[in-house]
Amino acid sequence: MRFSARRISRKITHPSLFPYPVSAEVERFFSDQSPLVAAVSGFRPRPQQRDMALAVAKAIQENSILVAEAGTGTGKTFAYLVPALLNGGKVIISTGTKNLQDQLFQKDLPMVRDALRAPVSVALLKGRANYVCHYHLERAQSEGLFKTREDVRHLAKIVQYAKVSQSGDRSGLADVPENAPIWMNVTSTRDNCLGQDCPQHKECFVLKARSEAMQADIVVVNHHLFFADVMLRDEGVAELLPACNTVIFDEAHQLPETASLFFGENFSTTQLLDLARDSRLEGVASAKDFAELPKACDTLEKAARDLRLVFKKEGRLPAVATENFREFAPALKTLGEQLSALVSILKQQAERSEGLENCWQRAQELGQQLRQWQAGDVPDKVRWLEVFHHALQLNSTPLSIAEIFEKQIGGSARAWIFTSATLAVKQDFSHYQSEMGLLKATTACWDSPFNYAEQGLLYVPQSLPEPNSEGYTEAVVQAALPMIEASAGRAFLLFTSLRAMQRAHELLQAEFERRGWTFPLLLQGEGSRNELLTRFRTHGNAVLLGSQSFWEGVDVRGEALSLVIIDKLPFAPPDDPVLAARLDQLKKQGRNAFMEYQLPRAIITLKQGAGRLIRDEDDRGVLMICDPRLIGKHYGRRIWQSLPPMRRTREASVAVEFFRHSTADAA
Repeated sequence: MRFSARRISRKITHPSLFPYPVSAEVERFFSDQSPLVAAVSGFRPRPQQRDMALAVAKAIQENSILVAEAGTGTGKTFAYLVPALLNGGKVIISTGTKNLQDQLFQKDLPMVRDALRAPVSVALLKGRANYVCHYHLERAQSEGLFKTREDVRHLAKIVQYAKVSQSGDRSGLADVPENAPIWMNVTSTRDNCLGQDCPQHKECFVLKARSEAMQADIVVVNHHLFFADVMLRDEGVAELLPACNTVIFDEAHQLPETASLFFGENFSTTQLLDLARDSRLEGVASAKDFAELPKACDTLEKAARDLRLVFKKEGRLPAVATENFREFAPALKTLGEQLSALVSILKQQAERSEGLENCWQRAQELGQQLRQWQAGDVPDKVRWLEVFHHALQLNSTPLSIAEIFEKQIGGSARAWIFTSATLAVKQDFSHYQSEMGLLKATTACWDSPFNYAEQGLLYVPQSLPEPNSEGYTEAVVQAALPMIEASAGRAFLLFTSLRAMQRAHELLQAEFERRGWTFPLLLQGEGSRNELLTRFRTHGNAVLLGSQSFWEGVDVRGEALSLVIIDKLPFAPPDDPVLAARLDQLKKQGRNAFMEYQLPRAIITLKQGAGRLIRDEDDRGVLMICDPRLIGKHYGRRIWQSLPPMRRTREASVAVEFFRHSTADAA
């Protein structure tokens, strides 16, 4: 977090809302006499929720670290909100996604605050790209460089929205899709924000959001924002931390991946294309007479695109693999030369406007990042590339974030709470603690209050081939068809790869048509996740195929989802460059990389996928895991013992009968 010792130890103590012990108030607020009973529809006291709330209260009062797993249905959000609000002080809550941020800010926090009658203020803080930028909005209007008529319509709506909105948060304008291209032209990034030099500085929505966050008692952020700011000091969180009493990470299982991303360095061709675009636009506005600038921008754009075109396929590969691509080294050298040329040209024109000055500074920073990556391997880091459809990213990622993160939170006089439904393996937190550098943390685990033995059934089909064999996806689909028929649709099919998902979709389309089934068949990518989930719930008998983005953060309650099928155990691809480097490091240390690293990560991911099924105490359904390794391998027992305690079967007839009983019970 790069604070001086003086700043990191600074702590503002706010009085508790109550003169008597917070633990007594926590007990009362999770009892039959709780104000939450009247305030929250369907609220009932749960021992697990109360015990978790007491543990959170203790950690807050002692300024200690708590790692807490709470099974689905525990109500972990209320379990940390109630003690956080009762204890007083400034609290930062970091969530896994912007959707969860919005839910906390708009629904959960106001509900708990009103029930507690707590006089606390709440603020929502997102990354700058989520707010309309007055400067770039005005520039987009004046330049009028639009690719489609839809862009023009969307711009007109954004202009009106910016005039009336208090926050400028793009999520407040539902009429313009979140993925609309126009947003890139009317929001700022860390690179192209002019800061205090901006002529619209006083009206800035980002600064307003930060100011509100500074004044608020409770601030809701997301993990990407938190770690981006910790490392880049750019999004406003760093200014909040010195006065903060408590930091709570919800969906904390995502932190190792997110922290690795931001504790490393990356450099992408997208940044260069953005730089060229912005430099060209600033040149049109302030240096029309300087013809060399647009030429240099064009040349840099071509060099960036040529570098991306070296690779024919998307994916990840280690830096050493670039030796197999003869065109890579000269293309990278050319890119560096063209970037240096643009730096020189921008330097000549930088004094003509704040925008050109900003572009010059950006170009210098990008040049430095490129040279660092070209310099070669760094101890305890792995260099690798990721090839996207239209971009190439050069990365340098630490092999371990444990020591880095331990230093970030060490010595701070505040509480740190890490919670999720999936942090442990058979109630053992050692993998997560080791990854995050939290070996001294207190750990606690609360099982779900749901009656899994009655509500769910775990079905592992017999006679399926090995997962890596040819025709495996075809076998999974054939095994799934009787279950889809028995459940009358109402199914999620979760895949470990996009290729398998798309192949299964083709097979199911053909089978549905052949059998005359009318279950709506939905596929990830045919719309946003929220759109697909809305359609899934509305149909009531749909079959949805999804990959990584549907394994977690998806909540479908009731009869619309009664079957979850998982094609394979979610082991990360062993050829992933970061994973391969970390496994190699563990092996060199004489450790069992599979048991200590690969298996625990796969279990935590599988628990997330399995958790999509039973979301309410009245839900019933079948979890079908197709991978025969769950039964045939020595580590399979460790996996299924980490799953919810459902009844288990290998007989398709038993699973079909489960659906018949469920239908009869519902009738």
